[in-house]
Amino acid sequence: MSRHTAIRRITAPDIRARKGGEPVVCLTAYTAPMAGLLDAHCDLLLVGDSLGQVIHGLLNTVGVTLEMMILHGQAVMRAAEKALVVVDMPFGSYEAGPEVAFANASRIMKETLCQAVKVESGPAVAGTVRYLVDRGIPVMGHVGLRPQAVNVDGGFKAKGRSDGERARVLEEARATDEAGAFAIVVEGVAETLAEEITAAVRAPTIGIGASAACDGQILVTDDMLGLFDWTPKFVRRYADARALVGEAVAAYAADVRARRFPAAAETYALKPARVAAGEEPR
Repeated sequence: MSRHTAIRRITAPDIRARKGGEPVVCLTAYTAPMAGLLDAHCDLLLVGDSLGQVIHGLLNTVGVTLEMMILHGQAVMRAAEKALVVVDMPFGSYEAGPEVAFANASRIMKETLCQAVKVESGPAVAGTVRYLVDRGIPVMGHVGLRPQAVNVDGGFKAKGRSDGERARVLEEARATDEAGAFAIVVEGVAETLAEEITAAVRAPTIGIGASAACDGQILVTDDMLGLFDWTPKFVRRYADARALVGEAVAAYAADVRARRFPAAAETYALKPARVAAGEEPR
């Protein structure tokens, strides 16, 4: 039995069945080592296109490619055994129409072996979600603040602050739900709107900056661990990994410069020569 069949993996229907029940625990993962650490604690791991900023130093997610998502999806799938793994469809990979979206989504699933994909649910995406679901691809939606729309919005701005915008976000959530999405990420909206969306859709809502009213929560793992000097308002830092890494590297650098590292314990010694049977040692 292979390592990846020894544990029953959580499925998209399992997540959908959690509506109104125990909150769904989700985090982002981009690498095999981190996925291995998160897997035991999470129901869902998202290979988010946020890797463009977190791993590759891009200003936003628009520059992320399909190849980048596949590469990181493969890495996460090598280490995750229990959690449902969802891979983001990057900007430009699904907006042109259902057929293009299916070709790219099926490529992601074939090459990574992930269990689902995620799309940002803009005004024209619900039909694409239905097309994918009808053809065997589980889809996670994403409403509210949509990072791939950063250039249209002029930045990362909370959504639903006006009556018209609130109605639009709610309608996009309903359309995504009716199209068959098994879960919907709700990002950067007021608590009252998150409550309204959660009550209006059958799929569980996964909040990020949308309050505890949602059916689950997700954060960018590197933000939650404190690896950056700035984090959004909605992030709670559960560690100060940036300081920890800085202290460790500073100690290493000091030891190298003082020739304290490597010491005898970290150094290989020449093994004594073996004496052949019947020979006198030299």
